[in-house]
Amino acid sequence: MEEANKQKMGMGSVILFGINGIIGTGIFLLPSSGMKLFGPASLLSLAFDGLLVFLIALCFAECAGLYGTNGGPYLYARGAFGNFVGYEVGFMTWVVRMIAEATLYVGFATAVGGIFPALNTPFIKNAMVTVLGIFLMLLNIAGVRLTTRLNDIMTVAKLVPLLLVALLGLFFLHPANFHPFFVPGKASTANFAQTTLTLFYVFSGFEGLVVAAGEMRNPKRNLPKSLLISLSAVVAIYMLIMVACIGVLGTGLMKSTVPVQDALQRMVGEWGSVLVAAGTLCSIGGICVASSFITPRSGEALAEHQMMPAVLAKKNRWGAPYVAIIVSTVVGLLLAYTGSFAKLAMISAISRFVQYIPTCLAVIVFRRTKPEAVRSFKVPFGPLIPLLALAVSGWLLFHTPAENLLWGFGALLIAVPFYFITGRHADAEFS
Repeated sequence: MEEANKQKMGMGSVILFGINGIIGTGIFLLPSSGMKLFGPASLLSLAFDGLLVFLIALCFAECAGLYGTNGGPYLYARGAFGNFVGYEVGFMTWVVRMIAEATLYVGFATAVGGIFPALNTPFIKNAMVTVLGIFLMLLNIAGVRLTTRLNDIMTVAKLVPLLLVALLGLFFLHPANFHPFFVPGKASTANFAQTTLTLFYVFSGFEGLVVAAGEMRNPKRNLPKSLLISLSAVVAIYMLIMVACIGVLGTGLMKSTVPVQDALQRMVGEWGSVLVAAGTLCSIGGICVASSFITPRSGEALAEHQMMPAVLAKKNRWGAPYVAIIVSTVVGLLLAYTGSFAKLAMISAISRFVQYIPTCLAVIVFRRTKPEAVRSFKVPFGPLIPLLALAVSGWLLFHTPAENLLWGFGALLIAVPFYFITGRHADAEFS
């Protein structure tokens, strides 16, 4: 028992895991998009996104405090609404994470090809994707401890250039770059909504942390705290980076394709650009590590609760669900080889709300069905915050193009036949 507990992640590693799972390539690229859409006032959109995600994260934190096993949104949906809804959420969570992981593999190979043009060929890209996928598969099969150590290193490596930009930027700001704060012709509700939706996706991934609750020490106590600390740190870093990019580059930010890289280069010279380029690779690589760890836990959770074949829950002597890891890697690599990611990425982004909405609703349901259950964290103000989180989710979806919604939520239909083919629909209680 003691040895098994040593294999699990401590609270410090869980916090770094959460930060790594959220901070990706988006923040290295999206500041220019915000500036184009809403000018310096895009800072308000980013702050609004941080508030919205924080509301949703509070709901995740309360639900996480009720469970100590892998599964995350799947567990909450199943516990609140029954097997079918739980299966839909769990199935989609696993599929969406495999799609996202495939996209990350190709993203890493593309980034390497951008830095070293000689490697920018289809054959070499596929070779890099294969090597990366197999390396991460073997790493995860070797157990939590090795994955945790690599995750910690990659997280620190990606944070170094970001923190440099965030902190040094405070000394290189030009106040004139923030005027006018509301740019004439751009200061409209429609532009605010579009900017908020665009920047919202730099926060996606926070929900992945709760899927792997069973790999953490004392998850009922540590997970809610770690989730909120991770998200708070990310919001602070994002806001400082956005301020730095606007304050250093001004209107030039709108023309920049690599804003963080350009901002640091403007501040400290050419070596700053090289550092951010390396940080970008560490960022994508770090998310690959986090994703490869979390993704198979979605399949394992379904198998543990008899909603998928039991073989997916088999573990080796290091406590790793090796069958689920292998299946997730193989599917991810097959998707990566196709190269057709536009619709896959769209499904991945929109389908995240399949996890957000049921979790927010589950908080309200659990208050009625489990009033005496011990909660390590409880959302204040009764149902107000879950209802606000639901309203926010609805607002974002309302401003999403109809075609994207059809691709995202239409994917739920795929899960229906699998529910009857693979699920055994167990009704046993779990916690």
